[in-house]
Amino acid sequence: MSSRSKRESRGSARGKRESEARGSSGRSKREREREREPEAAGFRGSPVRAKREVEPASAREIPVPVVPAPRVKREREADEDSEPEREVRAKNGRVDSEDRRSRHCPYLDTINRSVLDFDFEKLCSISLSHINAYACLVCGKYFQGRGLKSHAYIHSVQFSHHVFLNLHTLKFYCLPDNYEIIDSSLEDITALSNVPPLRNYFLEEDNYKNIKRPPGDIMFLLVQRFGELMRKLWNPRNFKAHVSPHEMLQAVVLCSRKTFQITRQGDGVDFLSWFLNALHSALGGTKKKKKTIVTDVFQGSMRIFTKKLPHPDLPAEEKEQLLHNDEYQETMVESTFMYLTLDLPTAPLYKDEKEQLIIPQVPLFNILAKFNGITEKEYKTYKENFLKRFQLTRLPPYLIFCIKRFTKNNFFVEKNPTIVNFPITNVDLREYLSEEVQAVHRNTTYDLIANIVHDGKPSEGSYRIHVLHHGTGKWYELQDLQVTDILPQMITLSEAYIQIWKRRDPEETNQQGA
Repeated sequence: MSSRSKRESRGSARGKRESEARGSSGRSKREREREREPEAAGFRGSPVRAKREVEPASAREIPVPVVPAPRVKREREADEDSEPEREVRAKNGRVDSEDRRSRHCPYLDTINRSVLDFDFEKLCSISLSHINAYACLVCGKYFQGRGLKSHAYIHSVQFSHHVFLNLHTLKFYCLPDNYEIIDSSLEDITALSNVPPLRNYFLEEDNYKNIKRPPGDIMFLLVQRFGELMRKLWNPRNFKAHVSPHEMLQAVVLCSRKTFQITRQGDGVDFLSWFLNALHSALGGTKKKKKTIVTDVFQGSMRIFTKKLPHPDLPAEEKEQLLHNDEYQETMVESTFMYLTLDLPTAPLYKDEKEQLIIPQVPLFNILAKFNGITEKEYKTYKENFLKRFQLTRLPPYLIFCIKRFTKNNFFVEKNPTIVNFPITNVDLREYLSEEVQAVHRNTTYDLIANIVHDGKPSEGSYRIHVLHHGTGKWYELQDLQVTDILPQMITLSEAYIQIWKRRDPEETNQQGA
């Protein structure tokens, strides 16, 4: 055989062996894929349990098993699909498949509503980030993201918790399969976080969400948190028996620069004064010109007449001469107020015949006489003394009384236990208005709608609140989480500290409630 034929023979044999090898390799590869398909099909959609505790991704990388789900698009950090992606999926018939899964999620019965609490700050319990936060509806904890290697995804795999709520978009998702859940039974959970507007300014977020604030201003957080609290309190679909003001209190601590803190009891009047003025300022209001909902509801006006007094140690003749000077003539200024401070008479120090301390009582109209324009009260400063009298010129729709029970000095705080006798309804304040403005005020009759009581010692006492339920006309007493009904006659026997009165409308003159 010639050398040429030998080379051709060897080349033909080598080509045949390579062809057989490629065919064998191709068959074995296809066979291996077919063998894996049943396993993958059985594995698809089932949770994978991690065998050890999960640490933050910043500490170390965790090998997370990828759960194959060919019919469900994996979203990493994006919350929604783009329109082009939806069109492509629609052509392939994948939208209908996902829609079926979205409306028939098998894990809805694992939701534990008793542990859900959306009153806390919306941040991840691991990364402490506010970005892309989700609430696990099985255990109630907050986690970040829902993509691969995200804290929510890892939590779902490790603990088999599958139903999550995006705390920003309020959409529900099933993890680790990562599809949106559409089910009407979840509407009560959504309502807890985003309640439709009802009837008042803070229930309608559109009233204040576009208010412009300076860069870096934190005071508007107070408005946002107060609005959220109002929507939770007035939520008709709330499935919890109570609402926690935790986020609201955090905003108070931050905005007051720790003047008021969660761990320390503060004074009710001090907090009320700060809170009303802080809300007014955060809503863009000013002291004189620009008004807000706070001033529209609570702000009234008065005239303050001031007369300077000579020093008491001066001789009588010198005092008489000073009184004729312009400096000692009475002056008048117009002023606004958010609440009226009512002064109590000095409590007696003597005991009765049974050697028991006497608790004095005073009618409400006696301490309201401070504002009749006639009664004068002396005010002392470090250097000078003044006589002042007050006369109301405008009454607000809601009038706040702060009864001055505490006297502070350099050594201690003293409490006045005097009981104020007041009617619950039908308090007419017309006589405290100046004559020229009485004709402008058609209705000056007020009814009590809230009464805040301080019990015990000044530094160790506690607060109770009496509120009127307008729908039934019944009164209730609130202390912490305890709510009990109370007779109106019992409210007048308490050491009232702050009261809120509502002005009657003309058609409400015959009603006994607010």
